[in-house]
Amino acid sequence: MAETKHFTVPPQKAPADGAPSALPFSIHLVPLDFVDGFEIRPGFYETNGATAIPGGVNFTVYSHNATAIELLLFHRGEDTPYAVIPFPPHYRIGNVYSMIVFKLHIEEFEYAYRVDGPYEPKKGLIFDKNRYLLDPYAKAVTGQSRWGETSPHEQHYKARVVKDDFDWGTMESPLLPMEDLIIYELHVRGFTKHESSGVRHPGTFDGLMEKLPYLLELGVNAVELMPIFEFDEMQDYREIDGQKLYNYWGYNTVSFFAPNTSYAASKEYNREGNELKRLIREFNRHGIEVYLDVVFNHTAEGDERGPFFSFKGFDNNIYYLLTPDGHYYNFSGCGNSLNCNHPIVHQMILNCLRYWVTTYRVDGFRFDLASILGRNEDGSPMNKPPLLQSLAFDPILGDVKLIAEAWDAGGMYQVGTFPSWNRWAEWNGIYRDDLRRYIKGDKQMAQAAAQRLIGSRDIYDASRRQNASVNFITCHDGFTLHDLFSYNNKHNLKNGWNNTDGANDNNSWNCGVEGETDDAQVLALRRRMMRNAFALLMCSRGTPMFLAGDEFCNTQFGNNNAYCQDNRISWLDWRLLDQNRGMFRFFQYMIRFRKNHRVLRAAAGGACGFPDVSFHGVVPWIERFAAHDHYVGVMFAGPGPAGGDEAAAAEGQVVYLASNAYWEPLSVTLPPLPADRCWVIAVDTCKDDWDVLAAEKRPAGRPLDGSQLSVSARSVMVLEAMPKPAAQP
Repeated sequence: MAETKHFTVPPQKAPADGAPSALPFSIHLVPLDFVDGFEIRPGFYETNGATAIPGGVNFTVYSHNATAIELLLFHRGEDTPYAVIPFPPHYRIGNVYSMIVFKLHIEEFEYAYRVDGPYEPKKGLIFDKNRYLLDPYAKAVTGQSRWGETSPHEQHYKARVVKDDFDWGTMESPLLPMEDLIIYELHVRGFTKHESSGVRHPGTFDGLMEKLPYLLELGVNAVELMPIFEFDEMQDYREIDGQKLYNYWGYNTVSFFAPNTSYAASKEYNREGNELKRLIREFNRHGIEVYLDVVFNHTAEGDERGPFFSFKGFDNNIYYLLTPDGHYYNFSGCGNSLNCNHPIVHQMILNCLRYWVTTYRVDGFRFDLASILGRNEDGSPMNKPPLLQSLAFDPILGDVKLIAEAWDAGGMYQVGTFPSWNRWAEWNGIYRDDLRRYIKGDKQMAQAAAQRLIGSRDIYDASRRQNASVNFITCHDGFTLHDLFSYNNKHNLKNGWNNTDGANDNNSWNCGVEGETDDAQVLALRRRMMRNAFALLMCSRGTPMFLAGDEFCNTQFGNNNAYCQDNRISWLDWRLLDQNRGMFRFFQYMIRFRKNHRVLRAAAGGACGFPDVSFHGVVPWIERFAAHDHYVGVMFAGPGPAGGDEAAAAEGQVVYLASNAYWEPLSVTLPPLPADRCWVIAVDTCKDDWDVLAAEKRPAGRPLDGSQLSVSARSVMVLEAMPKPAAQP
């Protein structure tokens, strides 16, 4: 330990009466000690991480079991520290080490720590004073700012101090209700990396911002970004048959507080994150909320065989769930599991989310494998997890969306039972599975599909029904919508695991031919099946979400686990937008239709003498569907949209959803309407070349003569109860 030299700061003289003074008389932040050429003093113990202050930088870090901590300073891009500053023993209060180092300019250095302490692996203590450790509260990380490259001079992760001087102006968050959301899940790099994207900065936050007009044209009002925290794409890097494979998706967090610098179009030294902030600001200004897919269930440090760069070195037995003999529980399937309900980790996660909300104005979070966040320190499920309750009631997080992937890789499945305090929403995996099976024509699925369409009332009780279910048929994990109806089996050989990775229960159907085909009938059926799926999604109670590229038939060529494919398998091919313009128009139309019909989004109490929701078969008014049924009719009734025409609102909205998953056409009798109303066809997925403009030019759609409806095989129709047209003279 270097010697700490103490010195006395000369007393300050008060200025003579009336004399000007550039500084206040009482100066508090003055050096108190001198270590290895640096003037220091005890810092701000409640301010975690490294923070620039007038005259220097405050460094605060904590460890429960450490015996000593050193601060390492590096010149930019170098791997050998130019200064090592031990925290003097008297700078430690409790388990917190805090120190102000004067005369440091944040543009001139990067930093890391070395931590000493006991080495008793069976107790989970694995301190190593020779390792460079990344600050768990680092706001910017060096070492991998160039995608897919590791510089020989960047052998260790280091951190930078970030200026937080971004001007948000008078921007306010959209604060959209859950039921009004249409969530669009995307990968920042893959969204614009393909040369066909036409953006100036492909694969970056700026590239995504260039696509804002497209998103507005499509009609989505929320984007969910797959992981953008600093992650290690080089983890498990390998080459197979000449193809470079990375950890492309990013579900392996290196730092929870730092944005991925390889997603920035330009270097942002000491202003890392400004490009992402501009993106969020512009999206919010145009009414689009931005959610982050966050991974608090594990880190990139893996198990005993994994790297050792941060949490293991500060307090391995606190940050991770460990077995009684010091090994790692692996409920994530990625080597380790974060000990989320330990008070220290609990506090870090809460601080992290508060940081992203206050500093980046993030509108919501989707929590990957969120059931791990509800496990106790021995790995057992908790009835009332402290972390989940804290996030539900935290005042700073009061307006953000909290969405759980309500399962984990350890076998815990909590869809419908995830601890919520009427605050948490869930990815409804049951919706996905039931709708997929129903759409492709499986037996005994009609009743389940009907429940999913009305908001999964059999899963969510009345207190949670309105906002709990995030409905989806596709997401990043699994087949794209195009592939769902093009492949019976996964085709993951290019991932290098002999096709053993990825889910086997895809509930997909290739429509008669596996993979690509020139068969016109098969292609037409596949397009109809895609329209069926999206029409049902947009006409379901709950919050809809779909995968970027589904709107123009994007394909992953049958790969249902493209986590490692940084190439045309995962990148959106924007040429498909021109080739499948009709599908894009259909998606546009269905999104607008949902927005214009509040009755599809939320329970409304009924209208025109009809209840809020009702079930119908080929004959109207049934209570349950039979095991052999493939037809599902659901009617929604309620007041018209708020803020619109008062007369229209008073008359109410009635929408009838007719879904025929049978392989033959059916003749259906519709519920009789009041004398002044008639059924009008608004959607018919049997139309292969779907021309939205032609549909919108029809003044009131196509009125039906009477109550009989012919529904084509494997198709969906949507009808509205409209005022009868005036009789022609």
